[in-house]
Parts: sequence; structure tokens; C-alpha cells
Amino acid sequence: MSRHVVIAGAGPAGLCAAAGALRAGAEVTLVDAAENPGGQIRAWRGFERLRDHVLGHPRCDWWPESSIWSIERVGDGAPHVHVLCGEIDAAERDRHVLRPDALVLAPGAHDRVLPFPGWELPGVSTAGAAQAFVKGEGLALGDRTLIAGSGPFLLPVAATLLEAGSRVLAVLEANPAATVARGWTRRPWELASQPGKAAELAGYAALLARHRVPCRTGRAVIEARGDGRVEEAVTARLRPDWSIVPGTEKVIAVDALCVTHGFSPRLELPVAAGCRLRAGAFVEVDGEQRTSVPAVYAAGEITGIAGAPAARTEGLLAGWAAGGGSPDAPEAVAARRRRDQARAFAARLAAAHPIGAAWPGWLRPDTIVCRCEDTAYGTLQRAAREDSAHAVKLATRAGLGPCQARICGPTVAELRSGGNPHHRPIAQPIRLGELAKPPVENPDKKESAR
Repeated sequence: MSRHVVIAGAGPAGLCAAAGALRAGAEVTLVDAAENPGGQIRAWRGFERLRDHVLGHPRCDWWPESSIWSIERVGDGAPHVHVLCGEIDAAERDRHVLRPDALVLAPGAHDRVLPFPGWELPGVSTAGAAQAFVKGEGLALGDRTLIAGSGPFLLPVAATLLEAGSRVLAVLEANPAATVARGWTRRPWELASQPGKAAELAGYAALLARHRVPCRTGRAVIEARGDGRVEEAVTARLRPDWSIVPGTEKVIAVDALCVTHGFSPRLELPVAAGCRLRAGAFVEVDGEQRTSVPAVYAAGEITGIAGAPAARTEGLLAGWAAGGGSPDAPEAVAARRRRDQARAFAARLAAAHPIGAAWPGWLRPDTIVCRCEDTAYGTLQRAAREDSAHAVKLATRAGLGPCQARICGPTVAELRSGGNPHHRPIAQPIRLGELAKPPVENPDKKESAR
């Protein structure tokens, strides 16, 4: 009897995990909250061919617009997976329970934005959201757009906006040139295994040069201003620890501001499953992408931020192993080699674009930290001096809004020096009426006990 593998997430890692599990002979249930697979960016090479292969396979069951709201640990076997099927805002969603032989977690990551005065103004967005909007709608974002933050993701965002007709004033990397250069040139011989990255970087640099878009290092947006929407961005030069160099502030007129400070892995499901974390930031996995929980595998950005190619390789390995494939198979050996090269790239990326410890110096007492609940930095500071982490959360309501701390959680935890921002008993919101209804029993949905 073939193994049944449930895969959480249909981005680059999840889609390749499905392909790997199918290649190993398993039955696959691929679950994703989106209507279509591929994650936020579906432009990677070979995506359409892989999508058609996976979704058209007779042993693959595709569950779009379906959210995993809970993971139930069951002895030494794979956890049971509780799923809500239907659009997030739908009035009536069906509740299902999947009982797989193995579970692959590939939920991906989202942009991380450090708060600064005015970041909640309309017209200020994450770089990823701006790119998704432009690609989805085909519209220019603004006539005077500034892109700022840290990391190489700033460059493809600038390219997307330029190609859509937006005027990009500048791209600002917060880390100084010396930090970026030191990170990228460390162990330079390892770059030989990533020739595509250099070509990609050169392409972005050429595009920005044609449009006369300056790229400046050691400079960040420390404030956004405007009446009803963003109208000005205040930038300043930063020291290596991201403290502001006094007297270097500049005011730039803008109508759109795109900011990202790297990515935050979506760790709600791994934490719910009981997976051990590495340095509290990423899921710990072995050479076959196994987590510390039996029959649970992890792939993609939740194991380390390294980009879509690395996520695809990890997904292929995780799916192959979860489906019962031999670790000695030639394709598994080759995939592990590519995965190890990608991990070296991830370490280089982290070294070149760290988040400086002094960034809270940008904040003022009235700076909003949790946008869902309008919790200000000063309120958080006062509560943190007097109460426990749990009491701070209840007193300030930081992290208790609609996003359930997915956006502000890591920042709030860092500012108050404690707490696990990814722990929540229910991974996705569920209505009491949906919880009260019994699960739908449908053999076609691979829900029979195994």
C-alpha cells in the first residue's frame, strides 16, 4: 500500500515536495490557502510544467483555498491535520481531518518590516506586497517610489516596479558597503556553485543603471510623513549597528514607499507540531529534511532564508523521503549536494544583510508597533517594565489583532526580550460554528483512517 503524504503549502518548496513524493510512489494531498499554487512569485523557470505535472497526477489531490488550522499530535505516528476548506471570508467552511503517514511542512515566509514612525500610513507597503500588486494588477505603483530596507530582494522589486512604469527614486540598503561586501566575499570559492546568482545580480544592476536609479548602502528610511497618506520619507545614514548618524537626515517627496528588512518564516505550523527550532528562528532538520517530530518533514524558508531555488531543492528532498524514497537514490544524492550549496548561500546572505541591534533607536514613544491594535512603542515599554510577557500581551493587546502576531510578533518579542511569537493553539482563525460542526467524512478527500 502506498504512503499518504500531506503537504502544507504549495509554493516552490511545497510543489516540489509533491513532485518528490509522487516520484517515490506516494499518494499526495497538497493543501494551500491560495487559489493557485506557486506561492507569491510564479515566474520561476519550469513552474508551469511542474504545476501541470503535479496537479494532473492521478495520485495527487489538490486542495486550494484550504487552511490548516490545527495539528494534532498522535503518539509516534504522523500528526493529524485539521483543515478548513473554503475562502477565508466564506460564511460556511467545511472542516476535514487528514490522517497521513507523513507530513511535509512548507508554509514559506513573509516580508519582515521593522516599525518606524509613520510606517502605518497608506502608501507604505512591504516590498513583497508591492511586487505582488504590480504583477497581479499590471499597474504602476507610484510616480515617486522609494524602495528601502535590507537584502537582495530589494533589487527584483525595483525591477518589477520599473518594468510596470513606476518611477523609482532610489534603492536604499541599510547595511553599510563594508558589511555587505564582507558577507558576500567570505569564502569566495563557494560562489562558483551559484553562477546564476551573479548573472541575476548583473541583470538587475544593468536595468537600474538604464533607468538611472541610484543604489545606496548604509542608509535607511527612519520616518514616513503625510496627511492621510505618505508624502515624505525621512532617510538617514546608519552606522554598522544601524544607529543613526546625527545630521545625515534627508527628506524626500514620495507617493509610495516600499520597505522590507528580510523575511520571517511562518513557524506557526512547525511550532504546533512540536518541531524543534534552531536558534529559535528556523526549523531544525536532518540531512533528509526530517524534523525532530516523527514522520514530519520541513522544507523551504522555514528551515533558512535562501530563496526559491533552495526551497525547491529542499522540497524535492523532503517529499522524496516522506514518500518512502531511498536516500541512496542518485537523484536524492544530487539533490542533497545542491541543497548544501544553497545552505552555504543562505549563510552568506545572512552575513551580508544582518539586522543591526540598534534599530529600536529609530522609534519614538508614539510609534505604532502593532498596527492591528494601534499599540505604541511607549505603551509596550511601560508594560514590559512592570509585567510578565503574558501580562504585557494582555495589557497592550500587541499581537492579539487579526494577524495574530504574524507581522508584529517577532518585533514585539525582540523589543520586550522574550516570548515565542510563533506559538498559538490555533494556527488559523476558525469560527465557533465551524468548530462545533463535525468533520466532513469524504473518502475522496483521503480522510479514511490509516
